[in-house]
Amino acid sequence: MAILGSAQLPPETCIPSRVSTAPVTKLAPRHPALVRATHWITTICFFALLLTGIEIVISHPRFYWGETGTNLTKPLFQLPIPSSRRLVPTGYGYVLPDQNGWSRALHFEAAWIAVLTGLLYVISGLLTRHFRKDLVPSKADLSWRALLTSFAKPLRFERPSAAEASSYNGLQRLTYLFVIFVLFPLVIWSGLAMSLGFASAFPWSVTLLGGRQSARTIHFFVSLALVLFLFVHVAMVCLAGFWSRTGAMITGRIGTRKDHT
Repeated sequence: MAILGSAQLPPETCIPSRVSTAPVTKLAPRHPALVRATHWITTICFFALLLTGIEIVISHPRFYWGETGTNLTKPLFQLPIPSSRRLVPTGYGYVLPDQNGWSRALHFEAAWIAVLTGLLYVISGLLTRHFRKDLVPSKADLSWRALLTSFAKPLRFERPSAAEASSYNGLQRLTYLFVIFVLFPLVIWSGLAMSLGFASAFPWSVTLLGGRQSARTIHFFVSLALVLFLFVHVAMVCLAGFWSRTGAMITGRIGTRKDHT
């Protein structure tokens, strides 16, 4: 029964509603599958390398420069921590439990997995032009104004806008390129240079670093730089939205808001 005063509308007539004007979430492409896979494999390997590396350093927390360095040699510097080796002079009256055996074995295994994963990522990035499209900065990104803005915004804890979060800024691009093509190759090179087998096969690679003990010292400082990068990277992810960014690295897509009228 029709209500008095009402009018019949054609079925195709659309009536705007509150639901239709509300912002809805769409999933925009973000990371290819290979990038996501290599990212998480490298993350697992990095934490394994960090944990085992700490155990290896504890066994001898003294660093030297040159080819040789022993308990009787004056170190370049020494970490103010006790050792897990009784003969290492640290100034402490006790030693820590010796975990050097399993830590070295796991360290080398994780390192080789990380190296193979990194090679796969670099080869794929070159073939798919991932580096060219996503990481190589433009001329506008390299201007002093753009770089200063990229550096100052995180210091003020300013959350990036949707447009800014959809791609990397100039400072992020330069940082990622530096980590991928400088820090990672250097930490691998210095790590291999500490191997007697590698040193005997490629003695020039050790000589260029100043010797096996110099390679160990360089390896330590490059590792610290990578740990610093990790903290900054996680901080930036949290500032941009931890769950959305982490989800994007898992699913490959990131949620975006769009208004419908």
